[in-house]
Amino acid sequence: MGNQQAQECIHPVKLFQGEKWMLLTGVLGFILAGICAVWVMLYGGPVAPDGDVSKAISFNAALGIFLISTAAIAPLSGMGRRSLAVFRWSYIILALYGYFTETIQNFRGLNPRFTEGGTALDSFISLLFVIDALLLLLLYVCFAIPFFSGKAAKRRPLLVMAVRYAMAATMISFVAGIWLSVNEGRFTGTEGNIIWLHGFGFHALQAVPLVAWLGERSSLSEAARRLLVHWTGIAYTLGLLFIGWQTYLGEAVFSWSILSVLGALSFLAALLPLLMLLRSILQQPDKHAVRG
Repeated sequence: MGNQQAQECIHPVKLFQGEKWMLLTGVLGFILAGICAVWVMLYGGPVAPDGDVSKAISFNAALGIFLISTAAIAPLSGMGRRSLAVFRWSYIILALYGYFTETIQNFRGLNPRFTEGGTALDSFISLLFVIDALLLLLLYVCFAIPFFSGKAAKRRPLLVMAVRYAMAATMISFVAGIWLSVNEGRFTGTEGNIIWLHGFGFHALQAVPLVAWLGERSSLSEAARRLLVHWTGIAYTLGLLFIGWQTYLGEAVFSWSILSVLGALSFLAALLPLLMLLRSILQQPDKHAVRG
């Protein structure tokens, strides 16, 4: 065990290590989004009676970047090889169902979530789509838990710390997704739109780990790097809570209110460590840094 930990210190676990298939599944989302985008440019988005191919663009691209981000951090999770394999292939299968249901049903003129006027098979596909989303949530909770273990923290401590914040934000997004489904649509109150909270939360998987990844390459002290990761994680989470509260009140995220201003300031604050680290890296002499 001691030799294994020493080897991990010399040869740190790399991002995307062993996650080729999840990475490729994420890339597939962008390919499908591109195909849908070409269709929309040629023929427009709406497809009678209730489909909208433009919605498939955003869904496929969002799920794609989510899978790519998950593939990047999966090697740091601290999960055993077998558990990680079960998570990987289960998630790939569920993601493929999501891709093709969202895309095909919209091309057929049907809402994949709330199908009306379709066949009994279409209603069953819609039900499976809801179950698929719930399974994605439950599996991700199982995936998130090991990141809070001591085993994960020993691999690349700064990145794992960042992922812990990102996981908290991701759970907020999943809760927003459940809210969206129960609400049977993205709109709530007079002008509230749940999709903003749902989307912004998932982007924490890129925003917070990026600060840690840059921190590994900076010449700042360990204490300073940790402080910047904490700053980003806390600021980003506060931003989500502010826009979530604004949405719960039925108000648009971009309408003027104390909550929207606090939300905007929180997200801007989360950007500051990124700018500081980029400046620090550009000013320091070229040195060997952790790769991957």
